[in-house]
Amino acid sequence: MRVFVAGATGVMGRQLVPQLLAAGHKVIGMTRTEAKRAALWDLGAQPVVADALDPDQVAAAVAEAQPDVIVHQLTAISSFDPRHFDREFAPTNRLRTEGTDHLLSAGQAVEVRRFVAQSYAAWPYARTGGPVKSEDDPLDPSPARDMRESMAAIRHLEEAVLGADWTEGIVLRYGAFYGPGTSMSPGSEELEVIRKRKFPVVGDGGGVWSFVHIADAAEATVAAIEHGHRGIYNVVDDDPAPVADWLPALAQSIGAPKPRRVPRFVGRLFAGEAGAVMMTDIRGASNAKAKRELHWQPGHPSWREGFAS
Repeated sequence: MRVFVAGATGVMGRQLVPQLLAAGHKVIGMTRTEAKRAALWDLGAQPVVADALDPDQVAAAVAEAQPDVIVHQLTAISSFDPRHFDREFAPTNRLRTEGTDHLLSAGQAVEVRRFVAQSYAAWPYARTGGPVKSEDDPLDPSPARDMRESMAAIRHLEEAVLGADWTEGIVLRYGAFYGPGTSMSPGSEELEVIRKRKFPVVGDGGGVWSFVHIADAAEATVAAIEHGHRGIYNVVDDDPAPVADWLPALAQSIGAPKPRRVPRFVGRLFAGEAGAVMMTDIRGASNAKAKRELHWQPGHPSWREGFAS
């Protein structure tokens, strides 16, 4: 198939493009800057330069590519400060709203058979009920104040993709990425913060996180491109875990001291309400549907072995 990957030079794109090529697909990779053309050639993709926020450029790029499938992996996350969650995600939120609309419009014009888009499973589920959620469970109806714009952008993307009745719309809710090129890779700023004991366990550390190795997430994406069905898939590993479990284990795996523990009110002071929610209240996600329908098995079934490796 001819697969158009928007965001082909991002963390996911750099894993996804080689896997698609290895599976025999023709890949057209979209990037915003001329400077990244060479990176796409090096990956083996045919490069196209277009600004995802310019509808005319996107339409022209997709029309030229004539793809069978469009894959939306656009993000713009350069840093992360939980005290200003929505401000940090503002550029990505535009890509999840305006960028999604432009790609869908361009895809409809060329009648793409399938449209696959990146969403998130690591914090948006409702913070009530059990610790692990399926795709049928609702998203959080009342997110923390500093997360409301980001939640609205996620809802927009998912509703737009699933509501496109002219194509097979697929939403992939990824867990928290780790592995090469991610914010949780050797030498990353996030791991240095943990190494310096500046990333404490807040409150009871009861927030349940779902992780996925970036290579496993790319493999699931290939499976969705090839034989996914309209709907939502959680793309996470087999081992949702509370912060109180995974953060000390991660610290140990990188030779860092055991993280400090601080009360929730202290956590709110340094990480804001969004940070406190992520440490104490969020729910994990089940990958049962993705394993059943996509015939996918994560190569790193648990973050426990994944972090150690």
